[in-house]
Amino acid sequence: MKIISDLHFHSRFSRAVSPQMNIPTISLWAQKKGIELVTTSDFTHPLWFRELQINLDEVGDGIYKSKESNNNVKFLLTTEISSIYSKGGKGRRVHLLVFAPNLSTAEKFNKEMTLRGANLLSDGRPITGLTAKNILEIALSVSENCLIIPAHAWTPHFSVFGANSGFDSLEECFEELTGYIKAVETGLSSDPAMNWRIQELKGRNLVSFSDAHSPTKMGREVTIFDVPELTYSNIKKAIFQEDKNCKIDSTIEFYPEEGKYHFTGHRNCHVVYSPNEARKKGLICPTCGKRLTVGVMSRVEELARGNEVQTETKKDSNGVLWIKNKDFDKPPYAMIVPLVEIISESFKTGVQSQTVQTMYEKLILKFNNEFDILLKSDLREIKEIAGEKIAEGILKVRSGDIVIKPGYDGLFGKVKIWKEEGKKLVSEQITSQKTLF
Repeated sequence: MKIISDLHFHSRFSRAVSPQMNIPTISLWAQKKGIELVTTSDFTHPLWFRELQINLDEVGDGIYKSKESNNNVKFLLTTEISSIYSKGGKGRRVHLLVFAPNLSTAEKFNKEMTLRGANLLSDGRPITGLTAKNILEIALSVSENCLIIPAHAWTPHFSVFGANSGFDSLEECFEELTGYIKAVETGLSSDPAMNWRIQELKGRNLVSFSDAHSPTKMGREVTIFDVPELTYSNIKKAIFQEDKNCKIDSTIEFYPEEGKYHFTGHRNCHVVYSPNEARKKGLICPTCGKRLTVGVMSRVEELARGNEVQTETKKDSNGVLWIKNKDFDKPPYAMIVPLVEIISESFKTGVQSQTVQTMYEKLILKFNNEFDILLKSDLREIKEIAGEKIAEGILKVRSGDIVIKPGYDGLFGKVKIWKEEGKKLVSEQITSQKTLF
């Protein structure tokens, strides 16, 4: 059975997160999106953990369900931890996803973290001075069924491969325990093809999740598991590649250019460089003289050390463009633009407008969920409900026929689906670059 999953986002107890991120609302929006398995998120936070105990029923091996929801959305226990420390004379900043097989194990993990000085009440994503290796050791000491995945592995400021993280490899970070790291999360600003260029990742899985801070952002990236039965054990086996019957089938990706750290630059100075421009012009901002925020694409180029990967593309019967690694047997991936963005550009109005929200709900009511609409639903039927423009936009997104102005230094990229709007976007980018010199 194939399971669409989003196993990284946050509860309302994390900083800068919507107060709507509670169990019933998460369950409701997962159903709208078409996500069958979601994270509990933030199980390290004492108040949120108590809510998990009250609001969830275990319905299988490590799989939970909301007591208040009548849908079939299931929950799995994960949390994110921010590890900030010094090692070898360098500052290190790494975010980690921790998976726990059940509530009792999660509670034991929380107690061990508290005993080692972690202030878990401070935030849903707690900051600790423990090393990434320490956290992995704690997880394994609590249960061999816990697992650790480096979160958004390329984000400049808080990730294992980020330009400011202090590490150039998994082995530098986890030392002799590196073998327990079986997967990394790609993050919004990179896609699998970029990660396939890294030698250290060739034997490891890639997972993609949303890191959402509000219900509407859930599912902007997902991992599709293929398992005989939905259990925690089978999800772990798929990530660890321990059983040929349990595997990662594919991932659905945010366009990496739309991610807010794809290119190198300074948002306050309106300076943005592609990797080629960064190599030629250097990493010092020509406006303020400070170091630029090194983008994910440039960082991948640096760590790939000239290593390239061959990909092939193929459209399925619904016109969705899938990308596959020609050199290695890796799960394929497709890229999407969220449905509200397609509707918004079609109507030339904001994503929060009543017009966009009404059409979104109308489409969900007719076609079941967002992933069905974006990837599977008949375009003729979509046209009948939403009009030709939206149906055309969905087809263009399925086939990758869009224009994106890349994000940088904390600014999300801008997507344009229709060529006339895309030309304006490209023109804006060229003009903004010319004004700098």
